[in-house]
Amino acid sequence: MFERFTDRAKHAMALAQRQAHSLNHAYIGTEHILLGLLEEKEGIAAQVLAEKGITLDKAREQVIDMIGMGDNPDAKHLPFTTNAKKILDLSLREALQLGHTYIGTEHILLALVTQGGGIGAQVLMQLGADLDDIKSATVSAIRGQKSEDDRLANAGGVENKTEPSVSAMLSQFGTDLTQLALQGKLDPVIGREDEILDVMTVLSRRTKNNPVLVGEPGVGKTAVVEGLAQKIVAQDVPETLKGKQIYSLDLASLVAGSRYRGDFEERLKKVIKEIQTRGNIILFIDEIHQIVGAGSADGAIGAGDMLKPMLARGELQTIGATTVSEYRKYIEKDAALERRFQPITVSQPSVAQTVQILRGLRSHYEGFHKVTITDGALQSAAELSARYIQDRNLPDKAIDLIDEAGARMRIKRLTAPPEIKALDREISE
Repeated sequence: MFERFTDRAKHAMALAQRQAHSLNHAYIGTEHILLGLLEEKEGIAAQVLAEKGITLDKAREQVIDMIGMGDNPDAKHLPFTTNAKKILDLSLREALQLGHTYIGTEHILLALVTQGGGIGAQVLMQLGADLDDIKSATVSAIRGQKSEDDRLANAGGVENKTEPSVSAMLSQFGTDLTQLALQGKLDPVIGREDEILDVMTVLSRRTKNNPVLVGEPGVGKTAVVEGLAQKIVAQDVPETLKGKQIYSLDLASLVAGSRYRGDFEERLKKVIKEIQTRGNIILFIDEIHQIVGAGSADGAIGAGDMLKPMLARGELQTIGATTVSEYRKYIEKDAALERRFQPITVSQPSVAQTVQILRGLRSHYEGFHKVTITDGALQSAAELSARYIQDRNLPDKAIDLIDEAGARMRIKRLTAPPEIKALDREISE
């Protein structure tokens, strides 16, 4: 369902989690969703509620009065309550009834006041709001927004300014890593605290604040960025990074179909324009040399020149990732571009560190393959891969060994012995 959410709706859900954290609650309820909608001030929901005199501060005070502060300050991944899940499911129905294929903050608000039984709706009523009145005002705001956009478009060809237009290009050519972290779909990141801290430090700098992760394939460059996304969701970041969203750019989709010179640059320009519109996006470009390198794909020659002025003016904040050889070949040789990036070395972990990483991932692979992975198996995977697989790097090759072994054990267990197969044939006959 979250893939249908606009960027503002996704951001509101991330803010809902932050509100739950700040109240020391171990869950995300309808009251936190309401607070998230109010904190996302650019959304239609917040604008409708503001017209009714409902502010974030008032709603937050009412939530504390009704349910109080929690006692779970260290909770990391917060689940949605049953009522909150109902609200999110109902928001899709509200969107479809209005003929929309996306879910915006307005649809979530409609679902919240329509369902009416959660604490979020009770907070609104305690603040003197009429739920039917809010519903009518929200529907009117949606229709009014559409009419205004149509008028502007007909008058001067101005592009649509409703919520889905903000996320159209990013959703098409990128993946929201902070949203995946919010949904618990990213693997835990173990042993990369120093690298994540380095990335946060560079991102918080005034100049040269675009880190590029440099390391051999398989050492975990992407994992560092995923770890940062998880920290942003958990609010374990400095103020300069709170509320940020990390989008991973899909270069294959961006280049695909760009038959003529300039097609690629035009797509990239649209993506960058949307990032500038939002203002809270950090762009992650894996294999960044494919964009800044000469002739790596049709139309890619001018991409580096497009990025330079935007990076210099601070209009675009980027995290790159590439290998040592590609960094030297494409980025280091371009003095103007090299000045925009701050390299961060991601080294291959030791065998002992790899074992710790495998322990952190063990439960995920046990759950997927329906097997039990012993400490000895983890130790052997790290040691044997380091000893015998010389053309790849830790921890990637050790993780692959565990994954391969788990897959084989699962297949072996699900494959019946010959005598059992013979009995099955006899029974069927």
